[in-house]
Amino acid sequence: MDGGRLDAMLAKAHDALSRSRIKDLILSGAVAVNGKTIAEPKYRLKAGETIVLVAPPPEDPDPQPENIPLDILFEDEHLIVINKPVGMVVHPAPGSPTGTLVNALIYHCGDSLKGIGGVKRPGIVHRLDKDTSGVMVAAKTDQAHKHLSAQFADHGRTGPLHRAYIAYAWGSTQSGMGTVDAPLGRDPGNRLKQAVLKSGRDAITHYAVEARFKGEGWDVTRIQCQLETGRTHQIRVHMAHIGHPLVSDLLYAPGFATKVNKLPPELAEAILALGRQALHAAELGFEHPASGEEMMFQADLPDDLQALEDALAPYNQVSGRG
Repeated sequence: MDGGRLDAMLAKAHDALSRSRIKDLILSGAVAVNGKTIAEPKYRLKAGETIVLVAPPPEDPDPQPENIPLDILFEDEHLIVINKPVGMVVHPAPGSPTGTLVNALIYHCGDSLKGIGGVKRPGIVHRLDKDTSGVMVAAKTDQAHKHLSAQFADHGRTGPLHRAYIAYAWGSTQSGMGTVDAPLGRDPGNRLKQAVLKSGRDAITHYAVEARFKGEGWDVTRIQCQLETGRTHQIRVHMAHIGHPLVSDLLYAPGFATKVNKLPPELAEAILALGRQALHAAELGFEHPASGEEMMFQADLPDDLQALEDALAPYNQVSGRG
């Protein structure tokens, strides 16, 4: 089209590449117009001009591949779905440069990684805390990454994205279902924590009671949480905000650690053995970026949370959303 921008026209013609990736390719000299290299993304095209894009092969990744076992729920040439274990960091960062999910995926996927942004690496479209277990999806191609990222950005408001978490919280919620709508931002007093702040970003969590457990001097509620937004530590902060912090969450419920002293020995033992927040990403649903098929994946409770569930079972007061 006469007068159209080079980057815009290429983005329209190459749906598999993100706008930022196309810009990088143009700046790197990978695009020629009528045989002349054009390194200006804003270049205005003229009618009849021929565009040639020669994308280089994906670069080797940094971080490096590591042979770390993965619990794979599904895999094809577009994406991979895994059940992340407790204790695994998703992406390398200061303090966790190796042993991450990204290192493991680079090793496992090998040549099936077509590259994200020109680098042979998996496309991480969402994250779980180090000590939160459960279902995650990662993209293998730019096209899959772009499509999945759009679904997660929409948070299931208009599309099929579905995320459900199982959490065990201290206390008994007043109602069987509820919504926490409270903006979140970095805690000004502790950079490791998030907090409810008027100046924070919108954050909405829907919850529903699945079971209530009650003993002498204590209550625990098993809830299912569904996210309308995806902020850091969102479920943990929101549940603490309404007075029901997660069991064994030492960051957001340190004062509740004394509750363990009131518990029956077998239950106290199961909670002390956790050493992490009682939170599990149990369900993940999305539209497949290539086929359009709606897919749903589930991950059973890991051993530590199953031990907690078994210890709580004799004290079950109400099952279902009552």
